[in-house]
Amino acid sequence: MITKVRAVVLIALALLLSVLLAGCTQTVWNNPYPDTEAGQNILYSVFTERPKHLDPVQSYSANEIQFTAQIYQPPLQYHYLKRPYALIPATVAEMPVITYYDADGRLLPDDAEVETIAYTQYKISIKPGIRYQPHPAFVKNEQGDGLYHRLNEHEISAIHTLSDFKETDTRELTAHDYVYQIKRLAHPRLHSPIYGLMADYIAGLREYAADLRSAQQMLQNHEAFLDLRQYPLAGVEAVDDYTYRIKINGKYPQFIYWLAMPFFSPIPWEADLFYSQKGMKQKNITLDWYPVGTGPYMLTENNPNLRMVLERNPYFSGEYYPTEGMLGDADKGLLDDAGKPIPFIDKVVYTREREGIPRWNKFLQGYYDSSGIGSDSFDQAVQLVGQGDATVTEAMAEQGIRLETTVAVSTYYIGFNMLDAVVGGTGDSARKLRQAISIAVDYEEYISIFANGRGIPAHSPIAPGVPGYRSGQQGINPIVYDWVDGESRRKSIQVARKLLAEAGYPKGIDVKTGAPLILYFDVVARSTEDRAMFDWMRKQFQKLNIQLVVRSTDYNRFQDKIRKGNAQIFEWGWHADYPDPENFLFLLYGPQRKVGNSSGSSANNAANYENSEYDQLFEQMKDMEEGIQRQEIIDRMIDILRYDAPWLWGYHPKEYGLYHAWFKNIKPNRISNNNMKYYRIDASLREQKRREWNAPVLWPIMMVFFVVVGVLYPALMAYLRHEKSVAIRKNNKIVSTS
Repeated sequence: MITKVRAVVLIALALLLSVLLAGCTQTVWNNPYPDTEAGQNILYSVFTERPKHLDPVQSYSANEIQFTAQIYQPPLQYHYLKRPYALIPATVAEMPVITYYDADGRLLPDDAEVETIAYTQYKISIKPGIRYQPHPAFVKNEQGDGLYHRLNEHEISAIHTLSDFKETDTRELTAHDYVYQIKRLAHPRLHSPIYGLMADYIAGLREYAADLRSAQQMLQNHEAFLDLRQYPLAGVEAVDDYTYRIKINGKYPQFIYWLAMPFFSPIPWEADLFYSQKGMKQKNITLDWYPVGTGPYMLTENNPNLRMVLERNPYFSGEYYPTEGMLGDADKGLLDDAGKPIPFIDKVVYTREREGIPRWNKFLQGYYDSSGIGSDSFDQAVQLVGQGDATVTEAMAEQGIRLETTVAVSTYYIGFNMLDAVVGGTGDSARKLRQAISIAVDYEEYISIFANGRGIPAHSPIAPGVPGYRSGQQGINPIVYDWVDGESRRKSIQVARKLLAEAGYPKGIDVKTGAPLILYFDVVARSTEDRAMFDWMRKQFQKLNIQLVVRSTDYNRFQDKIRKGNAQIFEWGWHADYPDPENFLFLLYGPQRKVGNSSGSSANNAANYENSEYDQLFEQMKDMEEGIQRQEIIDRMIDILRYDAPWLWGYHPKEYGLYHAWFKNIKPNRISNNNMKYYRIDASLREQKRREWNAPVLWPIMMVFFVVVGVLYPALMAYLRHEKSVAIRKNNKIVSTS
């Protein structure tokens, strides 16, 4: 019996020893990733919303472009380091050659008057030798036909994911692939969010859409493959394998920016045919799920409810890290990798994290390489120094975490429905009411309370960093601000109350009815945390003795109200597609108004604002090249908007990001999205820090063990004495019997 007890004790000690030894090994107990990934060149990131579209013809949201921009290659891209943002070649050998022609097809000089330009031609020449990622669509049989292009029902029944195809291949990128994608903008079974806009500019695209609808109706199976190669598009043609031309109606200088967006990335016809086979869609084997690109990365795992994985495209080559940047970039180490081939990272693992707290904790443990900063963690992460400048707290600095900030090319605003009987219209009463409210709603206070100081009060729709934006005294909104002691200062509430009285609402009372003025604020239903913001907004209106009723609804219902013009006051925002003032000023262009617009949801003037002078100036400005004359027109347009006050101008958000010491080459850039290829990870440093920060705390286990032993030991010894005495009595009894 004693031997058995000793064995039990030895086993317990062995278990304790194994636990202690495990704590001394390289394994981190709470590591959410497989041990096989330890020390590998992998970037770990998060996503919160599942992507709906990865097909570049349909994808248009921020949660999708973080993937598509790494996979697809439009002809142009933005220089990673230069500011203001500068377009540079991506797949093209040189920047597009732009020429202008009159109605008779005669070549015009570059400085030709806009009225004389009938169409613009973009000649685009791509570099030879660019290759697609490996994909089953490119595999050919002995006859030179696609091996997987004519699968029968039995063959498809055995396929469940793209990886079930045993063979893959690649081929060279050609100009025909770019032409094919532009044609897809008009595909009757696809719904491109930019089709309406592009149909106004790309010659023949609207007619082409009609031709494709007719062609589809003639197919016996309307879901069958529609080979766009068989249908020419008047405004787009391939000159040869490496050159194609795009014909634009009139002059549209902003079109050059679209050539840096995934919409204009190449799509090979083989992939379109491959995915169009009967039965593929039912298995979710589509271009929306499995992209095919020439970019630095390819999607190898798509589980949008849990995890998305990008891995290096083995056929990607020929790009190098920038060799020049802006003043100060070299001091920040942003040019340490100048001239080196990219990408640097082999694999990117995105984990879906819906909750902020676990996302934040995993970042602090080193399991995510970067993190945004929520309101709950702001004070823990950031401290303000000097003239409102931000830096990380001492605790963050001790971990080697650094802060990167940038003003987003965005604007958040509160809009007035200009069709509303109370707040809308261009009459003196409604205009002065809007001006009074613009003064009363203190966005400086809003930014301080609800954005932790992360924002700049807006004086116009145009965001900083975009041509046309004015700063300093030149840029203030004189309706809302005064310039005092070298800075803008919001006008007093007395000025707002005077305007309110002139509008016919002294002390918030309607002089016509004698009733208090009640206004309605439509918002999207969100978390309970937003109640504080809504209460704050009510108090801003209460300064003028105006009662504000907040009407909260779901996003689809909210959009429907905006589209039908049923909202009175609403909150909205806009992030620029490209760095041009036209991309902000068109938000208040009359023909873009939501109500009464045939474009439907693609119309973006949610305030339904219309001013004939503004509209005429916009039409003149939008086709002009950047310069003094264009700036003068923009200044006049801004003056009109400030006077009419269709928006509370809100603020331009500042983006704060935290990065671990091992995460290199970070320069925030919200216009360009294909930035993953520039990042670099020091995987060995990360592994070292993870072990330091996540070392198991073993003393509680040891203490519990010894407490248990201490409690059980007396009972164990008593039990042993009892067993020994019983054994002695039995032995004595046996002896006496003998």
